[in-house]
Amino acid sequence: MTRHVFTGLDPALGRGGVSRRGVLQGAAALGAAGLILPGTMTRARAQTRGGTFRVGIGHGSTTDGYDPGLWDQLFVQTFAAARHNYLIEVGSDGQLVPEIAESWDSDDGKTWVFRIRQGVSFHSGKDVTADDVVASINHHRGDASTSAIKSLLAAITDVRAEGTTVAVTLEAPNADLPYLMTDYHIPIMPGIDGRIDTTSTDGCGGYIVESYEPGVQASLTRNPNYWKSDRAWFDRIELLSILDSAARLNALITGEVHLIDQVDPATIDMLESRGAARILSIPGNAHYVFPMDSRAAPFTDNNVRLALKYALDRDAMVDVILGGHGAVSNDNPIGPANRYFHAEMEQKTYDPDRARFHLREAGLDSLEVALSAADAAFSGAVDAAAMFSENARAAGINLVVDRVPNDGYWDNIWLKAPFCASYWGGRAVEDHMFTTAYAAGADWNESHWTNDRFNELLVAARSEINEDTRRAMYQEMQQIVSFEGSTIIPMYNNYVMAVANDVATPDRISANWNLDGFRCVERWWMA
Repeated sequence: MTRHVFTGLDPALGRGGVSRRGVLQGAAALGAAGLILPGTMTRARAQTRGGTFRVGIGHGSTTDGYDPGLWDQLFVQTFAAARHNYLIEVGSDGQLVPEIAESWDSDDGKTWVFRIRQGVSFHSGKDVTADDVVASINHHRGDASTSAIKSLLAAITDVRAEGTTVAVTLEAPNADLPYLMTDYHIPIMPGIDGRIDTTSTDGCGGYIVESYEPGVQASLTRNPNYWKSDRAWFDRIELLSILDSAARLNALITGEVHLIDQVDPATIDMLESRGAARILSIPGNAHYVFPMDSRAAPFTDNNVRLALKYALDRDAMVDVILGGHGAVSNDNPIGPANRYFHAEMEQKTYDPDRARFHLREAGLDSLEVALSAADAAFSGAVDAAAMFSENARAAGINLVVDRVPNDGYWDNIWLKAPFCASYWGGRAVEDHMFTTAYAAGADWNESHWTNDRFNELLVAARSEINEDTRRAMYQEMQQIVSFEGSTIIPMYNNYVMAVANDVATPDRISANWNLDGFRCVERWWMA
């Protein structure tokens, strides 16, 4: 079996005085004709305004809403990118780009000053001010906050407006704070008496909400007063939640939509032979996962967790589930595009004998566990769970696949079932990924895992200024998560999209998130 590995790392320097992350530019597994990689795309047509852009997205829930602290999947993330701006944008080359913050700087890494762009207005006509920025950040802070990123911003001790600037003070230095401010949960929204209105459609982005049915569709029209003259090319945006992969494909073929995400690799040849669409296969730090609730037996025992990790054929899963559009992961949420990726760590392979050894160390001769899965978690999740089940039999593990409905998956299964399928888009810097999903007590620590040494290193690494020491800290954290953590991460997945021929794309597609960093709605245009 061929093992797929990423190649072609290109260090990128963050603006605002912060040097961070490498940007993945290519992958050895993507040599087939017709696959478009970042850095190799050519702009065939001039940018023009006009037209309606329809996107079919494999996520969405009837419980979605306007509270940014609760956004948890691609539909609401893209909907947010259409109507909102952020302090800072991650550009398609991985560098930080000024957005509502014209610039940012820090003398000590502990107090950061963001200069707020003047002349930007919300859709309601209200000017964007430093007070709005303070309210938007504070929504995710404090004991009363229900935000998923409350733990991410827990190190902030003070946020205050000072004329046209916002000063953010931390309990300890963190050179990565500007990257944390790009998190999709922190759009700049209008503040009223120091608070944002979590029921308001108002934003300062390229599109104005026309209609919204959670879990169904969103329609938006171009903001005529948008401050970016080189963005928001479409007259209208329609986002459709289409959870079934076959239905998404049919919507593209019949012209109902111009773009779909999570393309089934088995359908790529058919699409290309028909000439119906272009395939965009973008490698990055995204990864598919099977989190185990570390509080629930038998997952409380790390030997059981290791047994399951060695009972999985990762190479076969990359070949079959991803069709080669990705790479094997070593239960490591930090990807090859991250600056401190631990490439030298011992790689786990499919080893039923070693899995049985760990079962015996746990005092077990065999094991039976249920794995909940739906393709709403990620495209091919049910088939991946079935493959896992087949692999695990050789190790004496009866992995019972519980196929659950797509609808309501993120409300009813994720963070509730003791063993399930999930996905992550990765993060630009290590601290962002680890603090969001692995820190003790983090709302999105989906395996409820905690490790004292990991948490100690997580805090210390933020303020460590010696580059070699900081690298060693983050690589030790990766080792701990991989071999002691409660999340199985079999593969890094490419973002595989199909776009109709009458839609044009930029020279380079962002690898930091799906759908061009969620920003296809403002970066792309009708041909």
